[in-house]
Amino acid sequence: MSLDLPSYIAGEAVHSSDKLDVFYPWNNTLTGTVSNITPEQLDQAIDAALRGQHTPLSRYERHTILRKAANLLAEHREELAQLICRETGLCIRESMYETGRSSEVLEFAAIEALKDDGEVFSCDISPQGKNRKIITFKQPLQLICAITPFNHPLNQVVHKVAPAIAAGAPMILKPSDKSPLTAIRFAELLYEAGLPGWMLSVVSGDIDTIVTPMITDDRVEMISFTGSVKVGKHIAKIAGYKKTCLELGGNSPLIILEDADIDLAVKLAAEGCFRNSGQRCTAVKRLLVQESILETFTSRFVEQAKEYIAGDPEHPETRVGTVIDEPAAIYLEQVLRRAETDGARVLLGGNRNGALMEPTVISHVPRDTPMVAEESFGPLAPIIAIIDLDDAIQYYNSGNFGLSSGIVTNNMTEALKAAKHLRTGTTNINEIPGFRIESSPFGGIKDSGLGIKEGVTEAVKFMQNTKTFSIPWE
Repeated sequence: MSLDLPSYIAGEAVHSSDKLDVFYPWNNTLTGTVSNITPEQLDQAIDAALRGQHTPLSRYERHTILRKAANLLAEHREELAQLICRETGLCIRESMYETGRSSEVLEFAAIEALKDDGEVFSCDISPQGKNRKIITFKQPLQLICAITPFNHPLNQVVHKVAPAIAAGAPMILKPSDKSPLTAIRFAELLYEAGLPGWMLSVVSGDIDTIVTPMITDDRVEMISFTGSVKVGKHIAKIAGYKKTCLELGGNSPLIILEDADIDLAVKLAAEGCFRNSGQRCTAVKRLLVQESILETFTSRFVEQAKEYIAGDPEHPETRVGTVIDEPAAIYLEQVLRRAETDGARVLLGGNRNGALMEPTVISHVPRDTPMVAEESFGPLAPIIAIIDLDDAIQYYNSGNFGLSSGIVTNNMTEALKAAKHLRTGTTNINEIPGFRIESSPFGGIKDSGLGIKEGVTEAVKFMQNTKTFSIPWE
């Protein structure tokens, strides 16, 4: 049975005859519908956040709401995991994992809500100084607009909404048209946890009548966007004079040097390439393997990759579900065939059935073939030979992306060299590029973003302004 969910304007459900349909990528059945809003209702959402008649939530109130939401999310974990699976095709074991991560975001945000990072500056420290104190405190932005992608339809949403609540900043959330259902159910849990309606609206609507007006509205002080490079750069052009936090694509390498622990390298490569059906901005998109161990690594990796069973996302043994829809899978198939034309060899997988793309291992991949020159968002594992670490660094840095990277080595000098010289937001040593905790800074440079960090701690800071005042201090 499919869901019929509303949009929410300041906590009030809005139903309409204008519906957005959401389909299950596995078999194209209807998962649910969402009511789209009108431009007038968007204005109502903005007005509700700004009208100035609200009593600001105390730090303790924000903390309490976030803790209650974490508990409610835990209680509804299986329901939300099933919903994630049914609207994205993500296998159930991965969607269960996502709900756990999202609970951690709420817990970390609850901790941040209690922190006061105000400072005091003495003013008598220079010849021209006075006997005064300058004191700083934080004030929340008046309104934030958040736009989230289809992958991680819960965790990406929580990573924007929870810091806003911790900061005390109202938000209008526009989830992806491909996976909005989970976001709306999560909003309902937040309202149940005590979040005042004016603090959060969750809306659905098309680009021209809802999304662009929301981005360009001068009353919105910040845009937080996670998604494609093309859309992110468009937002940067039209947003106007406001804060923007743009977390865009990635083309993350896992660099494997000749001294690496091969067992570890093979495990990390498989996890990095195939988990979440390869649909993570930090997923391993290129395996850069030193020539002296290339043959050994490749044969071991192919055997490991065979354990990643692709199929029915709801089956508990499935490790790789579908990608988001059939056109996405067709694109992956096309770049794979192009790589073969360019000289690459498929060692495992390579087949597509609807939106299901098999975990695929590819060797002899040219560095300039589109599959690796740009981001391929799926369970593809291209292997590229490198001469040494310098070769890997030069190759990666010559590209357009700069989000995350990983290196597998037992040589600390080489590890630190990679950390210093790879032009990315993150370099993980003996770990996948995507490793982090939900409170640590996260973000990229170049086409991966503007260098502004997400992660709960940094996001809260970016959603506030620092105010100073001074007082006599005799």
